[in-house]
Amino acid sequence: MQTQHTSNPVKSVILGVIGGSGVYKMDGVEYTKEHHLSTPYGAPSDSVLEAKIGAHKVFFLPRHGRGHRFTPTEVNYRANIHALKQLGVTHVLAVSAVGIMKESIKPGDMVVPDQLFDRTRGLRENTFFGEGIVGHVMFADPFCPEMRDIILNAAKQEKATVHDGGTYVCMEGPAFSTRAESQFYRKTLAPAVIGMTAIPEAKLAREAEMCYGMLALATDYDCWHETEEDVSVEAVIAVVKANSVLANNIIKRVSAMMPKTSSSALLHAAKHAIMTDRSKIPENTKQKVQVLWGHYFG
Repeated sequence: MQTQHTSNPVKSVILGVIGGSGVYKMDGVEYTKEHHLSTPYGAPSDSVLEAKIGAHKVFFLPRHGRGHRFTPTEVNYRANIHALKQLGVTHVLAVSAVGIMKESIKPGDMVVPDQLFDRTRGLRENTFFGEGIVGHVMFADPFCPEMRDIILNAAKQEKATVHDGGTYVCMEGPAFSTRAESQFYRKTLAPAVIGMTAIPEAKLAREAEMCYGMLALATDYDCWHETEEDVSVEAVIAVVKANSVLANNIIKRVSAMMPKTSSSALLHAAKHAIMTDRSKIPENTKQKVQVLWGHYFG
């Protein structure tokens, strides 16, 4: 799918940051407000912190909750995305620790993936559709090109070693891969990285008409690399901590580089996706998805 920017209504841009493992808050940023939100899908992982970075308003949500309380499978992705949507977020920067699946990527490098491969097991609520409303969004290119360009440029300006593109394999977890699984992914998919959270987060962001991009923090070689130690929590956290200042600086630079407005087609991704006759959608379902698609109900 080629993202068009010519015939779509212009929207004011508001950035939301979803922080992953070890990235719960941006250091050196003054937070102006804390939002305690409820959603039709339950509670988000934590309260959402509002900050001002330069002239830009930014909302920050820790994916696993402060103190890392939720496994990748337990994260309420629908509530997280809905909470950001309530706050008017249009563009999402997802920050995630990932395992390395290519020799050319080293621990401490940054990756900005351009594709996803889903290896989760259907245990996660992965759509806002259902309960009387049917829709099918396009998801051929799961990451927003607009966001990818900004993230890449921000990382380069911060002198990070950053890799442009590659596939992110999303596995279920919470255990890391077996050696057989790791080798299988490398031989069949040739991915760049492996992680546990991009699905359904990216898919839900698309349904919610948000532009979604990822800064992936490469931490370890999973368990395929014969001359490196197998992945451990200690190793992951050590690399994340070592790179936390750089990651924070990239996040702040992304914020500063965000455009004031956007006409990305992804901000209207559900416009032609909803198939259900509007008169047939149950009233309680309409209320549930009002924040997401109420503007299409007329």
